[in-house]
Amino acid sequence: MKIFSIKTYKKGIVKVAILSLPLMLAVSSCKKDFLVAAPELSLSDANAYDTPERVQSLVYGLYSTAKSGSLFGGRYQIYNDIRAEEFICRVANGVTGATVWNATNNSADTYTASFWSQSYLLINRINLFLEGLEANKSKLTPAQYDNYKGEAQFLRGLTYFGLVQIFAKPYVADNGASRGLPLRLASEKTGENNSLKSSSVAQIYTQVLKDLNEAEASLPDTYSTAVNKTTRAHKNTAIALKSRVYLAMGDYPKVLLEGNKIVPQSAPFVNTARTAHALQANVTNVYVTPFTTSESIFSFPFADTNAPGTQNQLGYYYNVGNLEYYFNTGGTGSLVGIFSDASWTNSDDRKSLLTGINGTMNYSKKFSAVSPYLDNVPMIRYAEILLNVAEAEASVSGGNLVRSRALLDAVRKRSDASYNFGTLSTGADLVTAILKERRIELLGEGFRFNDLARKAMPIPSIGSGSSIPVTDARYIFPIPDAEVIYNPLVNW
Repeated sequence: MKIFSIKTYKKGIVKVAILSLPLMLAVSSCKKDFLVAAPELSLSDANAYDTPERVQSLVYGLYSTAKSGSLFGGRYQIYNDIRAEEFICRVANGVTGATVWNATNNSADTYTASFWSQSYLLINRINLFLEGLEANKSKLTPAQYDNYKGEAQFLRGLTYFGLVQIFAKPYVADNGASRGLPLRLASEKTGENNSLKSSSVAQIYTQVLKDLNEAEASLPDTYSTAVNKTTRAHKNTAIALKSRVYLAMGDYPKVLLEGNKIVPQSAPFVNTARTAHALQANVTNVYVTPFTTSESIFSFPFADTNAPGTQNQLGYYYNVGNLEYYFNTGGTGSLVGIFSDASWTNSDDRKSLLTGINGTMNYSKKFSAVSPYLDNVPMIRYAEILLNVAEAEASVSGGNLVRSRALLDAVRKRSDASYNFGTLSTGADLVTAILKERRIELLGEGFRFNDLARKAMPIPSIGSGSSIPVTDARYIFPIPDAEVIYNPLVNW
């Protein structure tokens, strides 16, 4: 028996296609990390919240939905990176995202539609969970209730943020006034509420920050195991994501407000508050088992029982085994990829150790697992947060340019100790250097399009051979056809 008995439509994208809320129960499940998912068991919704162990298993089910290969287990990162100038598509078909790469994807694209439908499936499961959690609050200790509620709210904030980045215009383009997405905060068990007008971009951001602020208040300071510290949300996880959200809004004072909670004022920039965070001395340690270094603030783990799925895996796309995409080493003007930039030399470990060459194709070795591709997918790393704070210091009125430079140096010099950026005397000089450093440090981790969008910059699309401005319809993904059919109010 499924947890929730509901109707589903033939088109899996509609919101009422909830299916069952994954309930992962195992022997000693309270102590077992969700790295290895136990088989789903049949359990009535009347019993799903009977014990703290069962509730925790429901939370693990939410993480499992979030790390689907069509969502944060691969496609989110891939779509954001292949749209610009960094990668060349070797195998051009719909499965590999070729239409995203060459900017011809449309509302009928089933692969980008899967990102949308999986996102709303997760959102609805979170809403169902939060309602059930509230109804069964008495069965948990206050700390357990807060922990599980905070984790669900963190995941909902992350999901809405991912959606609004891809399917709506950048916040900075018009201060969030444009069409956003349907904002669904109550569970849907029937199709009667399919028609729901999209909220504005600003309203979506408001809800994302509300979820993350409440999550920060509810989540624990830390966990007892390295796996849980890096794969379950804690206070620093919510704080770190807020710094990214505020960066996307161009709200640099708020980036500093959040970033300063986990980034010290001076080198060596090692955080000891709540959960410890620090750059790894050797950058390669971030991308190898057990994937649980203090640099990882949040990532999605996989096991052979829950691999990301065929042709969703980052290793499948970028590593030599299949090499769907390799680095752009050609192009002219704005279409030149970062791999060819003169400032990124072979003395940098990120190039000498994390890239390789196969024939004439240079490729990423960050994700080096072979089938079934069980690399952890990094969602938030401490290196990103250092760069977020560095950019905010360089951008805010009266910012600390010395600190900004020190943060930039910390990220670059851990991989290239002898590198010197030279004189960066103004905030604008620093921002230019920081944006380039992000292209190197975060390459292949899903940041390139979003870093362009939050500056309202054109997409230098190597796939289309052109530059795509914010005003171009191709700048954002269109709302999928199946959503429009069942929700005619979605587009303004």
